Amino acid sequence: MVLEVKNLSFGYKKESLLFENLSFSLKKGEIKAIVGESGAGKSTIFELILGNLKPLNGEIKHSGCSEVFQDPYSSFHPSYTLLNQIKDVAKLDDLDFYLKNINLEYELLLKLPHELSGGQLQRASILRAMLMKPQLLLLDEPTSALDNVIQLDVMQMLVKHLDGMGMLLITHDLDLAKWCADEIIMI
Repeated sequence: MVLEVKNLSFGYKKESLLFENLSFSLKKGEIKAIVGESGAGKSTIFELILGNLKPLNGEIKHSGCSEVFQDPYSSFHPSYTLLNQIKDVAKLDDLDFYLKNINLEYELLLKLPHELSGGQLQRASILRAMLMKPQLLLLDEPTSALDNVIQLDVMQMLVKHLDGMGMLLITHDLDLAKWCADEIIMI
């Protein structure tokens, strides 16, 4: 297992829980999707997995993970080039392969985050996460900033590279979840 969540309960107020006794597991080669309306607690689950929030009850165990957040501008430091930030956390062995698969030009990595569009920066965030070779990849609305053609290319690339990792996808797009996920968790 790359992720195991047991009896997880959380709420910002004890009398108003977002979810109670949530349990699921994820293994290599699997995609699970968490689907729900805005405010249902989807992103909160990621914050709990990452240890940024503490659950009221329950247990979370996971292998090393990397994440792609919905807002790519908050994922990069504004004063350093994307390439420097990627090199800080990942090896560049498969860089050309991933650049081609997510339709991103190398020259864009030599720029600062604010010099890219939201879609370009989101693809750079996905690139960084893939180059980290995680056991667990957390994806929070990873394609929301991308146009439909690029969305499909990126999701197909992610699905093709499941052999070494498990993916947990947060989305409000039920059709996307049905297309790629082995299991859908509704919250």
